[in-house]
Amino acid sequence: MNNPNKKTKRTIDIVNSSLEKRYRAERRFRIYGISAIVISLIFLSMLFISIAGNGYSAFWQTYVKLEVYFDPDTLRQDSLATADYQGLVKKTLRTMFPDAKGRKDKRLLYGLVSSGASFQLRKMVLSDSQIIGKKQSVWVPADDDVDMLIKGHSSRKGPEDERRLKDKQLAWIDQLIAKGCLEKRFNKTFITVGDSREPELAGIWGAVMGSFFTLIVTLLLSFPVGVAAAVYLEEFAPKNRWTDLIEININNLAAVPSIVFGLLGLAVFLNFFGFPRSAPIVGGLVLTLMTLPTIIIASRSALQSVPPSIREAALGVGASKMQMVAHHVLPLAMPGMLTGTIIGMARALGETAPLLMIGMVAFIVDIPGNFTDPATALPVQVYLWADSPERAFVERTSAAIMVLLAFLVTMNGAAVYLRKRFERRW
Repeated sequence: MNNPNKKTKRTIDIVNSSLEKRYRAERRFRIYGISAIVISLIFLSMLFISIAGNGYSAFWQTYVKLEVYFDPDTLRQDSLATADYQGLVKKTLRTMFPDAKGRKDKRLLYGLVSSGASFQLRKMVLSDSQIIGKKQSVWVPADDDVDMLIKGHSSRKGPEDERRLKDKQLAWIDQLIAKGCLEKRFNKTFITVGDSREPELAGIWGAVMGSFFTLIVTLLLSFPVGVAAAVYLEEFAPKNRWTDLIEININNLAAVPSIVFGLLGLAVFLNFFGFPRSAPIVGGLVLTLMTLPTIIIASRSALQSVPPSIREAALGVGASKMQMVAHHVLPLAMPGMLTGTIIGMARALGETAPLLMIGMVAFIVDIPGNFTDPATALPVQVYLWADSPERAFVERTSAAIMVLLAFLVTMNGAAVYLRKRFERRW
């Protein structure tokens, strides 16, 4: 006669013998997961450290102190706007370094100071003409090669013909340092002006304002349209094959490459409607098309998270379906909608390809003042500077990336805060 415990014992033994194997598999899987997270954090840290290491110095600029005599013979009252301010800078440099005799030496001497020095003197004279005939100390930006040397990004060692700065220029720089006429200061120009061909004069404010106007257009169009579409599809639209087709297309549009929307904007808004090229209004329209699927999907998810009991209770006390949606469902779903909108706007802020297609890659010096002025965006500015050969643009590219990342982190942080602050658990 068979013992009934014999089979049970064998089953238990089999289970017990496999437990250790399963535990080892679980430990390996946990180790794999932790290792993947650690490796990703290491690479992410390397990326941030590289960007910060290259870009932090862009917030500082080397300045040269010039003792400028505002010569009345050069600055005549009837032509202050067109006077030879560059000549004043050159004359001051020749006075400071009288050993620069030949044409070649003078050209090297003039190369120590940025071309923006003349514009700075012009601005000073136009704002206060009383300085004409007087001698004043003026701190002007140094040339980008001098700036890179002072910041340690270029070396004074090696053969002269392989260096950007020649031996005489290095000697003059040493004299300026010894006299206290050369120092690094906070580079407010980088934050307050637009783009420039000269690295030491280039700033991000024009790109920031272009991104601001573009995102304003995107928000004003995408948020109401996206929320309205989500409310209709979720609360009012009949369930048939047409609405199923619309839902499928919305989900597919969320995965379409952004450059396709740029091609659509080029064909429709620029070629067909004739909107101004490289304008924030066109960029906003293109980014609206790109962010609408994201906002609609997020808004529908927020509406689905509202319990059916809220709808039933509102209808039960006599509210119409429109009142039920407007007064009860929509306010409860709004935090999730705002979160999805902010995430969609953050994605729009970092997009470059669709803006390149509509011409926002143009070189724009002036700060845009409205939605139709020519402008560029912050990611496009990064693209333009990254393509420049000067070493000084490398640090400005990294600094612009730091600013862009700060905006993205802020927007995503705001989305997390809104979700944590207003989200309700049912």
